[in-house]
Amino acid sequence: MSGLRKIAELPGEEREWLTLVERKTVLVVVHTLTYGKRLVDVLSLLEADFRLQVVFTAPPHVFGDEVPRFLQELGCAVLPWDEAVGMSFDLALAAGPRGVERISAPLITLPHGAAYLKRLVRGAHPGVAGLRRQDLVPGGRLPAAVAVPHHAELTDLERHCPEVLPLTHVVGDPAYDRITKSLPLRAEYRRALGLSAGEKLVVVVSTWGARSSFGRFEALLPRVVAELPAGRFRSVILLHPNVWSGHGSWQVRAWLARCAQPGVTLVPPEADWRSVLIAADWIIGDHGSVTLYGTLTGAPILLASSPEQEINPASPAAALAMTAPALSPTHPLLGQLRYAAAEYRPEEYAAIASRITSEPGRFNRNMRRLMYRLLRLGQPAHEPETVPLPKPPALDTWARARREVPA
Repeated sequence: MSGLRKIAELPGEEREWLTLVERKTVLVVVHTLTYGKRLVDVLSLLEADFRLQVVFTAPPHVFGDEVPRFLQELGCAVLPWDEAVGMSFDLALAAGPRGVERISAPLITLPHGAAYLKRLVRGAHPGVAGLRRQDLVPGGRLPAAVAVPHHAELTDLERHCPEVLPLTHVVGDPAYDRITKSLPLRAEYRRALGLSAGEKLVVVVSTWGARSSFGRFEALLPRVVAELPAGRFRSVILLHPNVWSGHGSWQVRAWLARCAQPGVTLVPPEADWRSVLIAADWIIGDHGSVTLYGTLTGAPILLASSPEQEINPASPAAALAMTAPALSPTHPLLGQLRYAAAEYRPEEYAAIASRITSEPGRFNRNMRRLMYRLLRLGQPAHEPETVPLPKPPALDTWARARREVPA
């Protein structure tokens, strides 16, 4: 039983024995590992405020398998979902819509990735994920605030869900700010990963879904192993956590077992991918958020998958699909990497990156102001700091941590 459950069950007079009482409570709703990692960035804005108690809950979700371990490793107070929806809180944060209309609290919703990239063409509710009515008004209930990264989203909201416009706040993008703050540390990240001065790092990225680059890994990864000379190249595989949750960790590792060669590292889903992305010399990706964040790094990008029907045509992912070279299944991989480097134009990628946020460097300021306004508290009397990303573990550490898959 978590500490907060015990608190919730104590009679009023017994609560006098608690160390800190009468705190305002903030509920963090973690549907998936991806949502949780985004929300942890936001929670840094509430650190060291003794007026607040932050608690977590995990609603049922098809991609939620990794969440309990993630929350346990955070060491946070966790409420079972069925209990959380029966309690009241002073503020709630969620990066996904499922079930949040049941929460009794002023709710802030925010995206869990870069911009709004994916277009859903099948199912009962087609449209751009995150900008559909059921995403913005879950269960027919308006949230207290909708946080978006760019002023361009306001046009879509006005067209598709005008009632949320008065509640919408353009706050920026926390991953964008952390990455740009950390770019000067690229050499340190490369040393921490264990890269030698002459080694080149190729980061192979996949979002989730049938048209992601993971669907082509069966053909792509053997080429990475066979065609990139050992000693001159290291390769890292970054998979969306939904790939791990949807298929199971054992199955993902089993599929990729034959790629477990020296110089090829599979990054676990709970790891922070951002410092690895900064360290890249090339990125091979698709239409997901991580590939788009790669436009901040200066690394040439090759697209292994870029399905037009699944990309929001108004998003920076659409611009990237028209700019980055498409990976060929027939031409030598090394030659394609060299071509991408020769054709790379920093100004073109900077223009794409500028469409991720219209508030660069200001997410912490904007988001903290919004949260404290809804909490009805004055902000702490200091400027919120954007902290550089920590150094990553060595690639060999991740490689050794891989569990052996029976043949």
